[in-house]
Parts: sequence; structure tokens; C-alpha cells
Amino acid sequence: MSDSNPAMPLLAMRAAVLDTETTGLDARTARLVQVAAVGVTGVTIDDRNRFETLVDPGVPVPAASTAIHGIADADLAGAPTPGGAIAGLQAFLGERVVIGHTIAYDLEILKREAARSGDTWRQPMALDVRLLARAAIGTLADYSLDGLCAWLGIAIEGRHRAMGDALATAKVYAALVPRLRQAGIRTLAEAQAVSRSLAEREAVTAGQPAVPRAPEPAERSHRLARIDGYPYSHRVQQVMSAPPATLPLAGCLDDAVKLLIERKVSSAFVIAPDGERGIVTERDVLRVLAERGAAALATPLGEIWSRPLQTVRQEAFVYRAIGRMERKAIRHLGVVDGHDALVGAVTARNLLKHRASAAMVLGDEIAAGADAAELGAAWGRLPLVAGSLLAEGLDAPGVAAVISAELCALTGRAAELGEARMAEAGRGPPPLPYAVLVLGSAGRGESLLSADQDNAIVYDGGASGGAEDAWFAAMAEHMTAILDQVGVPYCKGGVMATNAPWRRSLQEWMDTVDDWIDRKNPEDLLNVDIFFDAVAVHGDRRQAKRLQSHAYAQGARRPTFWRALGEALHSWRSPRKLLGGFRTDREGRVDLKMAGLFPLVAAGRIVAIKTGTVARGTAERLRAAPAHDLASAEQVELLIDAQRTILGAVLRQQIVDCEAGVRPSPRVDPGILSRREREALAEAVGRVPQAIDLVREGML
Repeated sequence: MSDSNPAMPLLAMRAAVLDTETTGLDARTARLVQVAAVGVTGVTIDDRNRFETLVDPGVPVPAASTAIHGIADADLAGAPTPGGAIAGLQAFLGERVVIGHTIAYDLEILKREAARSGDTWRQPMALDVRLLARAAIGTLADYSLDGLCAWLGIAIEGRHRAMGDALATAKVYAALVPRLRQAGIRTLAEAQAVSRSLAEREAVTAGQPAVPRAPEPAERSHRLARIDGYPYSHRVQQVMSAPPATLPLAGCLDDAVKLLIERKVSSAFVIAPDGERGIVTERDVLRVLAERGAAALATPLGEIWSRPLQTVRQEAFVYRAIGRMERKAIRHLGVVDGHDALVGAVTARNLLKHRASAAMVLGDEIAAGADAAELGAAWGRLPLVAGSLLAEGLDAPGVAAVISAELCALTGRAAELGEARMAEAGRGPPPLPYAVLVLGSAGRGESLLSADQDNAIVYDGGASGGAEDAWFAAMAEHMTAILDQVGVPYCKGGVMATNAPWRRSLQEWMDTVDDWIDRKNPEDLLNVDIFFDAVAVHGDRRQAKRLQSHAYAQGARRPTFWRALGEALHSWRSPRKLLGGFRTDREGRVDLKMAGLFPLVAAGRIVAIKTGTVARGTAERLRAAPAHDLASAEQVELLIDAQRTILGAVLRQQIVDCEAGVRPSPRVDPGILSRREREALAEAVGRVPQAIDLVREGML
């Protein structure tokens, strides 16, 4: 994966901060006398990862220049030539993004020196700290390096020497990253886009050209290799071996050998009396036999088992199991259900044949991320994975399911890190069993690349405002802050566990849902809509299951509630023009969430509530309609196909926007679609009234 992935969050991006010293200020004639670079990952400066060298340009250094940087002709005796220095610099930089203050000047100097030497200069992706500072805060009087350091309270050591200025610039950049995030600038592409916009407004002075763009290859260097869609469209439970082969810890190697032969499997899970789980594999058997001979068969399993057992949930996608094996360098996994009970096994033999690329490790990197930077690095790959999967033929709902699975995993991991931070702060473990819920589109398995946070907490006992609730409030602050840093921004509507209405005891949640259903005002209906899409991603999932069962049971008994939900669809207006095409906004886009996805999703949810079908996805919910004489199977499949088409158009636009540094949204420019695709989209939107008719008051 290239370091210049456009969707990479700045928080996680690997970069190099660069500075040069020269014989003058005009990039067309100045010569290089010193160059330095220091490695940066996110906001962490790696002072040990640096490159620095003097350079002999072969011409005298003017006294006026020496007076500034202190480098004289005598200092350059025996220094590398420009060609040698640039070769070493490019080896150091690799494919990392280059950062600097007025970096265009430095890059132009290096480009011209490479040309003089007859060498090839690879133009890197670049960010200018001066422009980023303007984007972060546009009211400063002075955006020079000295001015920015003074504003941020940064002392410059070794001013006007390449490494001193590079280190100072790196500190400024690190301080800007959280400020840029507050300004809605999170990724490399977004930083580049705002920088270009600012640069275009400025007059380009002689010797200070605009920051050049890296050349665009026919195929982006960061594009993933071809991906087999199978691991992204099938669940572990579809490929696992079941039931699992298990042995008590009190057994011996002879018991394991007999079980492996009898079951024709390559591993057995070992269960200790206290519930701890481990594994014994064929390789373990062969190793002990080679070491001890026939006597090895009497070896207690406790001497040879490996623990703890690595497991994966049965509803996880196959690629997550592959990723776990890749990262852990293992060949066997246990499969567990929602209650953490062993239900099967998967091995490299029946999984790794579907291996495609490093993208497989994405999910497991999220599950194992140690901090926001590591999580951000994994999360930043998601647009590339989505684009590759779409190009390889996986349909949009399938890609949305992968995105949703990773958003749920990311939220679960953020909760784990939040718990760890609470422990580090001396707040102890969770005071009560609890579950973290993801709501909305990710809960349905239909999230795309524009997701923000929709989460909640349900805990067993206690009450709002009590001591237990205070612990969960503090943990939620950590969790949501981590998600925001990684690239999943705070919910503008406040649907987050940091806010008291979205953090309650199980009984309080049940009472609240009852109240929402009974009152039927617009805000309550919106809240309950979101909640019917909830899925537990961390903690005691039984809490979520009890709450979901209660919500469905209450909703199914209230026809007036279904009708109230359906009334919200009556205000829908088609975005299609009378004579063809779409009505678009000032930017030439149409909001396909409101124009297409919202009515289809709402119809599916209402069908599920009315029929008591506890299902997450819109397609599965709609398919319950024929069994209850609400629609024909053919009508339902047409609606599902319409959702697939609309999701595909939105996803394509979001992938384009991520690469261009535009914040992804459900707003689509029909111009990016082919004529055939536009016709299919128009037909899909034309089916939306059928979904509205499906749940109109008379039919329910």
C-alpha cells in the first residue's frame, strides 16, 4: 500500500518533512548546498529516522547566502555532488508524502538539480505547511515558519539549517493536524484539495511556484491488486467445519491423535476446567513424536497445547478470518457464536485459497489496532478496498456490507481502547455488564463511505446520572474521540453515547422505546427508526438482544405506529425531470439518500416491524412482505434491485470524491455515470413510489 493513498487520514499518514538550503532565493538559478528530511507518522516525529547531507554544487556560495545559513565553500569540500545527494534522498523518501514550508521551492530546486545531473526526479505527493496553516486558521498575520512557530510556541533550534528547519516544520505540522481535523480536513486528498484551492487564490511569485502535483499514472500506484470477491461476500459460518473437535485438558496426546484420525481434521480444541481454550494441531503431534518417540503418546495435553485460542465470529466475513491468519501467522481458528461459545473451526486449507492481497488484513488490523493512528491507517484503506471490490464485480450492497462490518469493528475496538484508557486513569473496569451499539446504516449493514458516528450504550442496572452512568459517560468520551480522530466524525445530530439520551440502563431503554412508539411525534419516530437498526459491537450482546426483541414486540402491536412511520414518506418528491434527466443542485448533484435510499430503507423497516421480522438489512426485511401478502415476490425483487442500483451510484461517486479530497456524501453528479448507468438510475428512482405504496396506510 502506497504511503500516498489519498484517503489516508493525516493522523496515520507516513510522511517526510523536508527542507533545503541553497545559494539563492530564485529557484530557477539557485543551487543546492544542504538537504535534510525527518520521518513523521501521523503527529509523531521520528527523530531517529532522518536524512541529512551537505551538497557541493560545484559553484561558489555567495557571501549573502552564507550570512543566512552559515554554509561556506570550505564546509562543502568533499561533500556529495547534487546527483549523489538526491539519489540518497529519494531512497530515503520512498513513496512517502513530502511536507515542507513553501515546499514548492524545495521541490523545484531538487528537480532542477536532478536534471543538471542527468538523473530522474520522482515528483512526490506534497503538502505545504504554510497553506495548511491558512486552512486551519485563516486569521494569522504571519504564516512564515518563524511566525507559525511563534504562534504555536515552538522553539527553532538551528534556524536556516536544513535539519533545524525540517524539525521545526515537522512540529508545526504535528500541531496543525488536530486543528485541520476540526476544520473538516482529515485525509491526504482533502488536505491537497484545500491547499490547491488556496494556492490558486495567491499570486505566484518568481522563484516560488505552486506546489506541483505528482504525475498521474494510468493506474494509480496505490490501487490494490485484483481482489477475489468471494471472501467479501461469504460468511465464516458458510465455510467452517462443525461441530468443533474438542478435548478436555486432562487428556493426553494419544487422545488427540485418535480424535484427529476419527474426525479427519488437522486440529482439536482443548478445554480447561476453568473454561480457558487452547489448540493442538497435527504439527504439534508430529513435533512431540519426533522428540520423544512412542512414549510421546502419554504426554499430557497441558504440556503441548497452545493458548489462548484465536477465534473469529461465525457471522464475520471470510476475509476477516484470512486476515487474522495472515497477521498471526497461524493456520487454524476457532469459530464462536454471539455468546462466545465454540461452534466450529476454520483452517488455512479451506480459507487461504481465497487469498487476494494485503487488503485481506484490513479487518484484522482494525481489530488489533493499538491506537488511533494504527486504526486510522487501516481505516484509510477502505475506499481503495471498496473501489477494487466494485471493479471486480461485487455488487454495491456487498461492498456496503464490508464497509459496515469494518465500521462496526472499528467502533468495537474504540470501545476496547476506551476501557483501557479508563483503567490507566485509575477508573477501573466497567461497573456493570454493558453493550456498545452501532445504529443507523452501519447497523443495517448498508453503510457507505460517508459514515459518521451513530452509537449508543445499554447497561444492566443503575440509572442515568448515577455513578455507573458516569463511568460509561467517561468511557464514551474516549471511544467517540478515537473514532473522530480515525476518520469517523462526530454525529452532527448528537446520536452518540456521550450524550445522556443515548446512554441508558436496559430498563430505561425499554421505557424510552415504549415512550417513543406511543408519542409518535416526528423526533421520537426518527429516534426509534435509528434504534430498530441497532447492532451490538462490543460487550454483553445479550443486553442488545433483549432490547431489540422488546422493541420489535412493542412495535408489532401498534398499527398506528407503522402508519405514523409511513406518513413520513408522503412528502417524497421525485428528482426526475418530466422530459428526462435529474433535477440537481447548484453543484450539479442530486441527493440520492432522500430521493431514493430513504424511502426504500424506511419501507423495509416498516415491513419488518409490522411482520415481526427481526432482520437487519433492507433486502431481507422487504423479502418478508410476500409471506404476509403485502407484495408479490417479483415486486419486492424489483425494489431490492432499485436499492442496489442507487447504492452503486452513490458508492461510485464517493470513491471519486475520496480520491479528489471531497468529503463523501449521498449527493451524486449524474455526469460521472455512463448513459446506460443514468438510465438504470432513473429507472431505479422511478420504482421508489412502489415502496411508498407498499407501506401506505391502506395496505397496512
